Amino acid sequence: MKFSVRSTELQKALAKTVSVVPTRSTLPILENLLFDVRSNTLKITATDLEISVSVSLEVQNAQNGTIAIPAKRIFDTVRALPDTNLIFTIDVETNKIRMKTDNGEYTLTGENSEEFPSTPEFKGESEILFNVGVLQKIINTTLFAVSTDELRPAMMGVLLQFTKSEVRAVATDGHRLVRVLNKNIAAGKISKDIIIPAKALSLIDKVAAGSDVKVSISSTHVMFNFDGTSLISRLIEEKYPNYESVIPLDNDKKLVVNKHEMLQSVRRVSLYSNTTTHQIRLSLGGDQLKVTAEDQDFGSEAKEKISCDYNSEEMEIGFNSAYVVDVLSHLDSDEVEFKLSSPNRAAIVSPVAQKEGEDVLMLIMPVRLNN
Repeated sequence: MKFSVRSTELQKALAKTVSVVPTRSTLPILENLLFDVRSNTLKITATDLEISVSVSLEVQNAQNGTIAIPAKRIFDTVRALPDTNLIFTIDVETNKIRMKTDNGEYTLTGENSEEFPSTPEFKGESEILFNVGVLQKIINTTLFAVSTDELRPAMMGVLLQFTKSEVRAVATDGHRLVRVLNKNIAAGKISKDIIIPAKALSLIDKVAAGSDVKVSISSTHVMFNFDGTSLISRLIEEKYPNYESVIPLDNDKKLVVNKHEMLQSVRRVSLYSNTTTHQIRLSLGGDQLKVTAEDQDFGSEAKEKISCDYNSEEMEIGFNSAYVVDVLSHLDSDEVEFKLSSPNRAAIVSPVAQKEGEDVLMLIMPVRLNN
């Protein structure tokens, strides 16, 4: 087995795959990358048994073959090299790998490729084409609200709902919720709900390139294809909670505020909040929003005032400052609108200026204020 390739091109391909490789595994073979050379094309595959990523790139002077190569060692070596031609010579009988440049030679030992898990067979039942930027925006807007609670597996992914007229993306951890509607994506005849694990979407967000991503869906897996790369992930086969039932429809108190001013104010004031609860108090009245926090254990307190537009009677409501920061940080608008009802009811937050064909809604559960 033999091939040559530019080190910079190989580094780009390796960077797309190494994120999948588990750092510690009960199956040591998973700490390797599968190199498969066929007809001057090198296909590199990584898997953790839940997600598989394959990247193909062109190589020269190739002799066909397959071998599993230690992922960390090969990636660390290649990214430490300058842009140079890299010649691989591999003895598939002994699994010895020799890499040679004009100025150096590196030898390491791989594993038999037959021990590497095979990529799951994929028969897509539905296909949809996403613009890369649109898909990445959906991921960026929802991923922060995904639960990390393994006792609630359905909420450890993003729910995608495909209809003829729109695509919905939903994420929640029980404390906050995000719902994104996009009418600019033509789902055609697809009518399907799927839950994609957060890790798979995080990888797509990092490595997606080109102009379009083809998403293929089967009963158990989803596959993303783009720019010589394919990612296959197992779906979360659980029933997603009825998120619509927790979105209040009668929040009639409206607060409009500059997002950047509020975000910076909450960040500053929260430095003085209780380190366990991170509680802040929002006091609404007229054209002024007061943000306060205190930590009685340490005798610390902070308060700030922000200009706002508020249409109802005075009210105080408490939130976990971390959730407020997360929500404001992921809204793409200079001004945001809070729709409120009472201090013990969820707040709806959305951008004042929605993009055409989009509807972004975020929800934050309040916390009980300490008097």
